[in-house]
Amino acid sequence: MRPAQRDRHDTLALRQQLIGSACKLFFSHDPVKIVKAKGQYMYDEKGRQYLDCINNVAHVGHCHPDVVKAAHEQNQVLNTNSRYLHDNLVDYAKKLSDTLPEKLCTFYFLNSGSEANDLALRMARQYTKHEDVIVLDHAYHGHLTSLIDISPYKFRNLEGQKEWVHVAPVPDTYRGLYREDHEDSVTAYANEVKTIIEQAHKKGRKIAAFFAESLPSVGGQIIPPAGYFQKVAEHVHKAGGVFIADEIQVGFGRVGMHFWAFQLQGEDFIPDIVTMGKPIGNGHPLACVATTKEIAEAFAATGVEYFNTFGGNPVSCAIGLAVLDVIEKEHLQAHAMEVGNFLMKLFKELKIKHPIIGDVRGSGLFIGVDLIKDQAERTPATAEAEHLITRLKEEYILLSTDGPGRNVLKFKPPMCFNMEDAKFVVDTIDRLLTDMEEQQLNQDKASTCST
Repeated sequence: MRPAQRDRHDTLALRQQLIGSACKLFFSHDPVKIVKAKGQYMYDEKGRQYLDCINNVAHVGHCHPDVVKAAHEQNQVLNTNSRYLHDNLVDYAKKLSDTLPEKLCTFYFLNSGSEANDLALRMARQYTKHEDVIVLDHAYHGHLTSLIDISPYKFRNLEGQKEWVHVAPVPDTYRGLYREDHEDSVTAYANEVKTIIEQAHKKGRKIAAFFAESLPSVGGQIIPPAGYFQKVAEHVHKAGGVFIADEIQVGFGRVGMHFWAFQLQGEDFIPDIVTMGKPIGNGHPLACVATTKEIAEAFAATGVEYFNTFGGNPVSCAIGLAVLDVIEKEHLQAHAMEVGNFLMKLFKELKIKHPIIGDVRGSGLFIGVDLIKDQAERTPATAEAEHLITRLKEEYILLSTDGPGRNVLKFKPPMCFNMEDAKFVVDTIDRLLTDMEEQQLNQDKASTCST
C-alpha cells in the first residue's frame, strides 16, 4: 500500500534534508511537484495540468502506453545482461542500423548519454592513438570526469581547461564570431578548427577527435550552417582524428527533416562515431554508441572486454524497439517538422511585434528564441528571460532557458506537442511580453517625471 501523498512543502523539506544541494530544481523559489504525466502534459499534486515544452527525454510522450506495455511484458519474462543470446538486442541494433548511414553499423548499448560519450572518447583515442580533443565553446557532453574535461560549460567553473582540450568557437551565425552578414561563415568557422589543429601540432600534440553536438543545445539552440561539419571533418581526418556527433539531445526525428540532426549538414557528411541517449528510451535509462567496423575492431584489439552490466538488457532493448515503432507508427518525424515549422512561423511573426525577440532559429521541434536588450549589440536579455519563464509557469507552461547568457528560450517538447499547443504557447508569450513592455514604459514615464 502506497503512503499518503505528502504536502509539497514537506516534500521540499525532505529533499533539502536528504538530497545533495548540487542537485538543482526547476523554479527553485517555488518548485513544482509533479506526480503524473501523459503525452505532452504533466500534472501536479493538485491535478493542475502543465504543458511540457522542456522534456525531450519523454520523446514520444510521457508514459506512452506502447512503451509502458513493452517494458512491463519483457519485465515479466526476463531481464539479464548481454552475455546471453537474446533476440531483443540484435533486433534493436538492426532497427537502429536501418536509420543510419551504412558505415555506422556496429553498436554498443549503455545506460546514459554520459556513458555513451565517455565510451566514444575511449574509442577515438584507441583508434587514433592520439589524446587531444577539440570541442565547441559552451559545450556540455556529460557529468563524468572525462566529459567535464571536454565541456567548457562546466570546466570553466571548476579546474579549468586541460592541455589536451582545445576549444573552437561555436558556429553561431547570430551572435558568434562570424555572423549572418559574413561572406562565408562556413569556411571561416571551419578554419578556426584548422588553426587549432595547426597550433596543437606545433606543440607536438595530436588530435584524437572533434567532439560536437550536432545542434549545440546548452550553447543556445544553435543551428550550425550546412557544410560546416564537412569542412571540419576534412581538417580533423587529415590530422588523423575522428568526428564524433553527439545526438543525445537532438536525435530520433526531432529535427523533422531528418532522423538524425547531423544529416542537416547534407548527404555527404557521415560522422565516425554517433552517440545517443535521453529520448532513446523515452525516460528509461538507455544509451547507445554507433560506429564503424574499423573503429570497433581497433577498440577490441586491446583484448580488454567491454562489458556494461545493464547495457543492452532485454527490457531496455524492448523499450528502445517500442520507441522506434511509435516514431514510425505515429509519423512523429513528419509531425515534428509540421508543428515545428508552424511554431517557428508564429515566433517570427511575434519577432516583428516585440523587439526583445532578436532571433528565432531551429529545426523541427528543436527551437531557440533569443531574447535581447538591444538590436545593435544583441545583449542577452537574461533577467527578462528569467522573468518570462517564471510567468509562464504561473500560466501552466513549463519552459526553460539556455545559452551563455541564459537568454534563449529553448523548445524541445515531447514529439506529440501539437498545433494547438504551439498556438497556446505563442499567444501566452505574446500577452506576457506585451505586459512586460507596458510595465517598462510606465517605469520609464515615472522616471522621466521624477527628473
